[in-house]
Formats: sequence, C-alpha cells, structure tokens
Amino acid sequence: MKIAITGGNGFIGSQLAAVHSERGHTVRVLVRPSSDLTNLRSLTVEHCPGDVRNLDSLLRAFDDCELVFHTAAVVSFWKPLYQLQHEVNVLGTRNVVTAARRAGVRRLVHTSSIAALGHPADGLFADETTAFNWDGSVAGYKRSKYEGELEIKRGIEQGLDAVIVNPAVVIGPGDVHFNGGDFIRSVARGFVPFYIHGGGNIAFVDDVVRGHITAAEKGRTGERYILGGENLTHRQIFQTIAQIIGKPAPRIPLPVAVVKAAARVLDVISSMTGKKPLLTPELVSGAGLLNWYSTAKAERELGYTITPFRTAVERTYQWYREQGLL
Repeated sequence: MKIAITGGNGFIGSQLAAVHSERGHTVRVLVRPSSDLTNLRSLTVEHCPGDVRNLDSLLRAFDDCELVFHTAAVVSFWKPLYQLQHEVNVLGTRNVVTAARRAGVRRLVHTSSIAALGHPADGLFADETTAFNWDGSVAGYKRSKYEGELEIKRGIEQGLDAVIVNPAVVIGPGDVHFNGGDFIRSVARGFVPFYIHGGGNIAFVDDVVRGHITAAEKGRTGERYILGGENLTHRQIFQTIAQIIGKPAPRIPLPVAVVKAAARVLDVISSMTGKKPLLTPELVSGAGLLNWYSTAKAERELGYTITPFRTAVERTYQWYREQGLL
C-alpha cells in the first residue's frame, strides 16, 4: 500500500511513518523545506517537499496513495501564531480534503485533538459527542482544531471517506520538541514547586499511533475517536513524574485565579516585547477544570488500549536520558 503523511516529520507523523515502513508499505511524507527532519533520519521513506497551504504540493504528495494520515498542525497557544494556525490547521485541512478527493484517496485519517471537543461538566467525562463549549476568549489552537474538523465533515458530505481521531496530550519517545513531554522536563529541572487544581488526560504515543492505524482499518466514516490515556488530577500527574525521576513533588496548590491573572499580565508584556511568555490565557483556559475524557468508543470499536501513565512516563524519561535531552 502507498501511504502519504502530512506532518510526517512530527511526533505522531514520524511514528506512523516508521510503523508503516517496517510493515513494507511505501510511505511518502510531506515536509516543508525548513522542516526539522530529526525524527525521519533513520527511516526509509519518500520525502515530498511541500506545505498543506499549497494545494499543488498536496496533489503531488497524494498521487497514487490509497491512504492519507493528516497529522500536520501548528500547536501553540500564543496570539502571534493564531493567524498561522488558521492558515495551517483550518485552510490547510481544507486543502487536504480537496487534494484527497481529486487524487482519489481511498481513506483519510485526520488527526484532530481533544482540544476540538468541549470540556466536560464537573464529575463527568467528555466523549465524542461533547459539543465545543469553550468561550470566545479561546481563539487559537482549540478553535483552529475545531474548525479543522468542520472542513473534514464538509469533505465527507461531498463523498470523502474520512475518519477523525482526537488524541489527548501525548508523551513518549520521539517528542523532541517537548510538547507533552514538557511535564517531565519541568519536573526534571525542578521548576514545579506548585500545582493547580483540576486534571487532564495524558496518552502514550504507542497507543495513539496504534489508534490511528486501527482507525484507518476499522473506523466508521465520519466518526470521531478519542485516543486518550488515564484521567488524573494535576497533582497526581506531577507526583507520579516526581517519584519516577527522584525529584520533590509539588505540594503547594496555586489558586486558579492567580494563574489566570499571571497569564494575562504575561500576555500584555509579551505583546510589548514580542517574546513568547511562559503562560498565556489560552494555555490556562482549562485551569481548575477536570478535563477528563472517555476512550470507551475507541476501545469498543477500534480495540484501543491504554498504557498506564506510570509506564508511559518511565519509558519517556528513559528515552530522554538516552538521547541526552535531560
């Protein structure tokens, strides 16, 4: 099978490329000229120069491909990148849909995010039916991933065979840019004296990659599938990481109001200096909430399984140390 992957040099995209290449498939990855190719250096894959913002490059990348994984996205919670996020995460997804239909792609798997879903009410788990309910102040990443899904749904209405997967925060070997792995790096460097109330869902990359693959094989057209991990409080997350690394766990709860006020102040300072702040209003928009998600649908329909959080942290931390990144 010939497979195309947008964002193929990224965390999830490169892992998908590795698995399919090992299985003997022909893998073509769409990469920008400026892309960091660290995650692809040991893989036998075809590099196709291009950008999701350029329809012609997508048509070249998708030519003769049966399956496309659309993993490319700009992940940021900083205002100066909001326009780029819209161009890539929304308009780029529109181009992917157009190119997939023109190229006759058999199936498209779109990598969305739990950010495209609404947050659950207290004491409940959000699932694939939870409507987007973040307020108007959230105009960056969350909004762009939600609107990107709308582009996929429009393509489905026009006859495209596509399925959507919604990964949680992802950690694991290969996260060279410390996206989800920043939890581990912060504890390792001793930067976490405080914790905030609320909680989140963190998935292991191997589970998420398998979830993409089984979504391609078994997922129902037009359906969403949450690819998550354990639901934990922020305190539990940091305590587990601290135990594994051998660092002190944060013990002091920081009021949510203080965190959000600090984010607003830092946002103003950032607008004057042009430097990316440590906190932004969108980054802390879910502070104090139990942002917990159910993977029951993926388990039931895709056979999705969850690696325990402790195991995921141990394997990720070991990889970081082996790579000299911590």
